[in-house]
Amino acid sequence: MDGFSNWCVAGERSTDSARADRLLAALAQARADASRRRPLTLQLLTRWQQLVLGLPEVSFRQGDAFAKGGRERYALTPRTRRDFERCLRDSADQRVPLPSRAARAYLDVAFFHPFADGNARLAMLTLAYVLELEGVRLDEVGPLQVTRYADDAAGAADLAVLVSVLIRSTHGRTAGARPEGAGSRPTAADGAHAAHRVLPGCSTWHPPGPSRWPTAGTGSALHRG
Repeated sequence: MDGFSNWCVAGERSTDSARADRLLAALAQARADASRRRPLTLQLLTRWQQLVLGLPEVSFRQGDAFAKGGRERYALTPRTRRDFERCLRDSADQRVPLPSRAARAYLDVAFFHPFADGNARLAMLTLAYVLELEGVRLDEVGPLQVTRYADDAAGAADLAVLVSVLIRSTHGRTAGARPEGAGSRPTAADGAHAAHRVLPGCSTWHPPGPSRWPTAGTGSALHRG
């Protein structure tokens, strides 16, 4: 079972088959890029986003971004794009467990909000890509589809733990069907480390006000309505 392919279809096909087809095409492209070991860059995300939206051109946002009906605003600063690109590079840091890298890449896309539209879909594609690089395809992604808030630091750590659980569950259900040594299998410590290791690098962002968020970069600022 292919959890990400099912996500592309289940969430879109009943209401917009063309949108589902675009999302499947973007997932196929992300996996092709992973098979070629292409590094995660803004250029790569832009290519996927063109497929997601069905547009010939998309570009990094030129102003503040809004989400959740305007309740969250992500400010644009001179550092936003540079910090986002640095965070994307951090997704390849092998010192950090795979579940933590995948979770943080997802959250960085979600809360840097690089494009005008489609960032939630792009965040899922990014998570799929980081896992695919290590030979991991989740057979279930439903638990990932939960609304997340940019000032919920505990939720960021919980996501890393959840990804670790989903990886272990997938490997458990496919044990014996995969050739020995194929893919990257998480260690028993991954789940324990995830709550801590999702936080380095871009995780040091401090938005104005009392709230703190550990994944989006220092070039963005969150304002909750």
